[in-house]
Amino acid sequence: MPRLGFGVWQVPDAEATAAVETALAAGYRSIDTAAVYENEAGTGKALTGSGIPRDELFVTTKLWNHAAETWTREGVLREFDASLERLGLDYVDLYLIHWPRAVRDDYLTIYRTFEEIAASGRARAIGVSNFKPAHLERLLAETTVVPAVNQIELHPFLPQAELRAFHERHGITTEAWSPLGQGKDLLTTPVIAGVAEKHGRTPAQVVLRWHLQLGNVAIPKSVTPSRIRENIDVSGFSLDAEDLAAIAALDSGTRLGPDPDEFDI
Repeated sequence: MPRLGFGVWQVPDAEATAAVETALAAGYRSIDTAAVYENEAGTGKALTGSGIPRDELFVTTKLWNHAAETWTREGVLREFDASLERLGLDYVDLYLIHWPRAVRDDYLTIYRTFEEIAASGRARAIGVSNFKPAHLERLLAETTVVPAVNQIELHPFLPQAELRAFHERHGITTEAWSPLGQGKDLLTTPVIAGVAEKHGRTPAQVVLRWHLQLGNVAIPKSVTPSRIRENIDVSGFSLDAEDLAAIAALDSGTRLGPDPDEFDI
């Protein structure tokens, strides 16, 4: 799994093809979508039309919450088939539960069905998104496949040290959604701006470099070609101990998204 991927959250389906084509041309090989983004079709069109061999691409999609009821095995299988059809693919590299929805208490049923999908080869790996340690502990105790990935909100305002440490103990890859904090205040903070000026880089490049040096996988999103290219250009410099300490001090525990313990639909 590439350490830096391209996310298409909030990209309309009609724009997803061009955005993903630009990302692939810039060098991205990991593309992250989801059923709820309603852009699997546009994303898939770019992937299948790229001419890039399938085994050089890493494609992630996710199972969304069921609006009316808890998920059943049959419902999960149908939804997975629908995602594959929209993407125009025979398999995905990673299939994730989008939210634990502890209030519905159906993520064990979902994950056991994911294990079947993985055994069939139609998902090369399975994992979760927005799971907290208690949710993961239950999965580890009551299922057989350790989640390959937990994709979580993670940025300098919310570095999730406890959860990252849990992942490391159990061999789970940490993947950051909204790795740039959705641009809300983070990229204009004096700390990030100062580190960027020091290295002759943009604030976004500094934050993405921070993710990589912490061992995170990151999936920045943009529809602007120049920013898509800029976000993958994070080699050739490293943050030093002073930089990392300054960025660590930005931790405020502030979430941009909902609390996974409470979120349902």
